[in-house]
Amino acid sequence: MGRFAAVVLVLMLVMLTTGPMVGEARTCESQSHKFKGPCVSETNCGSVCKTEGFNGGNCRGFRRRCFCTKHC
Repeated sequence: MGRFAAVVLVLMLVMLTTGPMVGEARTCESQSHKFKGPCVSETNCGSVCKTEGFNGGNCRGFRRRCFCTKHC
């Protein structure tokens, strides 16, 4: 029984140390509602996204749409 308890303890320690990191940020994105036309300039896309409450934006995809990004 002693070995089983030791194995369980080691597994618990491994799970605790490999869990989610504190301060690790994910990036969420959403297509811009205010950007019109094809997205050619990422600077322009980012400026429009900032008026929508996001941190910035990127041009993506074959149809060149502006996608706004923020940390979530």
